[in-house]
Amino acid sequence: MDKLHEPLSCLEGCGLPLALEAMGERWSFMILRATFNGVRHFEDFLDQLGIARNILSNRLGRLVEAGILKREHCADDRRRIEYRLTAKGNDLLPAMLALRQWGEKWALGVPCNPVLCDARDGLPIAPITIRSHDDRIVGPGELVWRDAVDLAQTSTPGLRITA
Repeated sequence: MDKLHEPLSCLEGCGLPLALEAMGERWSFMILRATFNGVRHFEDFLDQLGIARNILSNRLGRLVEAGILKREHCADDRRRIEYRLTAKGNDLLPAMLALRQWGEKWALGVPCNPVLCDARDGLPIAPITIRSHDDRIVGPGELVWRDAVDLAQTSTPGLRITA
């Protein structure tokens, strides 16, 4: 079978440009990171991130519009708004962790402190890897693009990214 190359000129058929459009830029990732760490309120984002008020307002609006965050009224004070991750937002966690691990390896040269651990046993999470349907770790040289029509004719599940 010839290797099928991803059609790089066809942007509408690729999830990467869509994901980058939804996330925008650095501040969106920092807001998402803060949300994964329990930050919920506008003023707390300002305090924790040191972001300008207008930029925060814009980025929160974009993340809500993209369905990554949702706005909810606080139960104890209906005038206050909380920003919470949606299922779509929670699905960004592996990508966020992969980027963090990449930055620790190639920019810092060491793991950050604190270290992200499994709540069950208290041990650090494994590096984010690409795994095949049978749970083997696969590297760049072991990947090929296949047409979705060809995959529909087989019962083999696709690749997944896991920690």
